Amino acid sequence: MFVKMIAAAATSVMLLAGAASAEIFIVEMLDRGKDGLMVFEPAFIAAQPGDTIEFVSTTKGHNVVSIAGMLPEGAEPFRTKLNADFSLTLKAEGLYGIKCAPHYVMGMVGLIQVGEAVNLQESAAVGHPKKSARRFERMFEQVL
Repeated sequence: MFVKMIAAAATSVMLLAGAASAEIFIVEMLDRGKDGLMVFEPAFIAAQPGDTIEFVSTTKGHNVVSIAGMLPEGAEPFRTKLNADFSLTLKAEGLYGIKCAPHYVMGMVGLIQVGEAVNLQESAAVGHPKKSARRFERMFEQVL
């Protein structure tokens, strides 16, 4: 009985330690940022499974939408309402492509790498409007 209690306590400590080590990343949705007009800032994040991305609607008129073909296997697609903050806890390893639906043609896109980029080829093959494609090119150069 005592051994089972110690094992249970050790398991609890390991689970809590894992939860405590998860990072929270803040991404602002902006009309203007360091990379120009209509941006997620930062636009590229390297994260780990269990980390959380907090999307903050800093300026009005933006949302966060997953891009078809740019989600790892097992990740659920998402789409927020305009002007809504959004929290995304990352579970599946791979690349997550995101866009702001109203400003997609203006290049408002982002890329999140969770662990290994297991879906790199599929994600890189997705077509985008011209300005978004240029921004994604720079982001793909940052993939580890």
